[in-house]
Amino acid sequence: MQPARVQEIIGGSGGSGLHLVRMIRDGLPVDAIDHVLNGGWLNAVEMDRIILPRRTLSNRRKTGRLTAEQSDRLVRVVRLLALSAETFGNREKAARWLRRPTSALGGEQPLDLLDTDEGARAVENLLGRIAHGIAA
Repeated sequence: MQPARVQEIIGGSGGSGLHLVRMIRDGLPVDAIDHVLNGGWLNAVEMDRIILPRRTLSNRRKTGRLTAEQSDRLVRVVRLLALSAETFGNREKAARWLRRPTSALGGEQPLDLLDTDEGARAVENLLGRIAHGIAA
């Protein structure tokens, strides 16, 4: 997944992967959350559960920036949302797949695993297998 696509989804301008690293370290603007929500990638309940609780988001709005850790989590999730859309050809198919339990992930919904790095890796691995036609 191209860093420019991730930056587009979170409302930033395109750039290299290193540019994205700097953005994460500096803390993304809170508006990045709004871009993901308004773009229909996640709903508020999913955002609350996977990326940032509403109360914490409210506090972050006062400072205008996410922490580096929160920014990293947001980018990780957005990267996998975009990768799933790329793998399935469109966002609607990806959204259905992300929210449906799959035996390849122990009966879990892929979206529910994105709250941890290890879960995100499992989802990314499965998407790679699907993209290459390997039985999932």
